[in-house]
Amino acid sequence: MRIGFTLPQFGDLAHHPQHVTRFAQQAEALGADSLWVGDRLLAPVDPKVGYAGTDVIPPEFRSALDPFALLATAAAVTERVQLGTNVINAPWYAPALLARSLTSVDLLSAGRLLVGLGTGWSPEEYETTGIPMAERGRRLDECLDVLTAWWTENPVEHRGEHWTVPASHIDLKPVGRPGPPVYLGAFAPAALARAARRADGWLPIALVGRKYAGTDPIAPVAQGLAGLRETVEREGRDPARFGAILRVNPDADASVEDIAATITRAEREAGVEHCFVELSYLAKDADQALDLAGRVLESVRAG
Repeated sequence: MRIGFTLPQFGDLAHHPQHVTRFAQQAEALGADSLWVGDRLLAPVDPKVGYAGTDVIPPEFRSALDPFALLATAAAVTERVQLGTNVINAPWYAPALLARSLTSVDLLSAGRLLVGLGTGWSPEEYETTGIPMAERGRRLDECLDVLTAWWTENPVEHRGEHWTVPASHIDLKPVGRPGPPVYLGAFAPAALARAARRADGWLPIALVGRKYAGTDPIAPVAQGLAGLRETVEREGRDPARFGAILRVNPDADASVEDIAATITRAEREAGVEHCFVELSYLAKDADQALDLAGRVLESVRAG
């Protein structure tokens, strides 16, 4: 099992950006396999849609550091860990700008980037970025088209429904061809079908802690991954090459034992070989975050 953790990006952790480099270096030294960022823009006062099936926005989302800045920072001070996005809300960005940022991080990290993309869920964030939320699925598809062209062709040219890239010389390419692996966050049927058709893997979520008592965090992951791999095979792709990286999302009451048990079950019952833990709800500063990371690693590896 590969185990990762989120970089200090949201909530109280975001107020100490000077500790990002220390966290990244020490998490790698502890044995973490990956470091992750998300993509939150704002926390509406009166949200039309809440987070994770609730009617509220977590207060941690009121403070958010830029994901690309954090990835570049972590890339500069680490040597081994994979750097992942879970997820970048792709429809917010002009694909050429997104491709430039992702390619830069991949090169800065010597090919350690894993690109996780999604469409988000907040109407207010779409309103703020000036992108119609109803177009998010089509825009994600077009973004994937541009990324593929940007990373595999030269000159690059794209003329689509929403964006145009005039024929252009793009000489900088990612370290590996055909570019970094692209995973998709997906829950709705259309999004799951897109992941099976186009992605290298899936980004499910397991909710852990007292707030989610009475729900099984792993059974839906096992069922979803099995169904996705069947669809991947029907698409004429190799299901054995379709991966999954589980985001373990603990609430403030979750214990290290709860988190470790979820990771262990994910491997045993769902066949997931890579998980990462969201630390924003559990840690107030980098020292707390590193202590939690070390205890999770120790607990999982102790069996």
